[in-house]
Amino acid sequence: MNFANTTRVSLIYRLRDHQDSEAWGAFVDLYGPLIYRFGRYKGMQDADSADLAQDVLREVAKAMPAFDYDPAIGKFRSWLFLVTRRTLARRLRSKGRTPVAIGDTAFLKRLSEMPESSSDEQWELEYRQRLFQWALEQVKPEFNGTTWKAFWRTAVDGAKPVKVAEQLSLKVGSVYVSKNRVLRRLREVISTVDEGAIL
Repeated sequence: MNFANTTRVSLIYRLRDHQDSEAWGAFVDLYGPLIYRFGRYKGMQDADSADLAQDVLREVAKAMPAFDYDPAIGKFRSWLFLVTRRTLARRLRSKGRTPVAIGDTAFLKRLSEMPESSSDEQWELEYRQRLFQWALEQVKPEFNGTTWKAFWRTAVDGAKPVKVAEQLSLKVGSVYVSKNRVLRRLREVISTVDEGAIL
């Protein structure tokens, strides 16, 4: 699904329909890796982080039919973060009732020592990184190889436009135009998901 044709709010409402595989696919593509990486940040192993992501997505699916999103109350990703934290805590409590494997005690201790503000900040950082990565995946097919290379080398790698122009056999002005075209498109795509995101 291309989010450029869908606003974030409309996607949220489309998630009420469990049969809307296009909306759910887009949601999982954007938020699944975010939840997974948050689990890894909290010290979970790969498989446990994948399970966390699946559990959170299941909780979201259960909540969506009755979910009434109001942007005035808060951001959707803040609600998703709350669901993620609750699901993580529930998983940890259930692990406490089962035999503890080597390393689990240390993991629980580390988790309990992490201040919530660092979790909030990490969630926001992971969200911004995932949103940018997702937007790159969405817009890359829209540009030819030379345009994309000019953008990537200048905007991401930080290379000087003059040097990139030489490497790609372009005029310096063309490098600037390429960079700006891709950045403009990235901003458009990101704004369909998060109007407040800065790029």
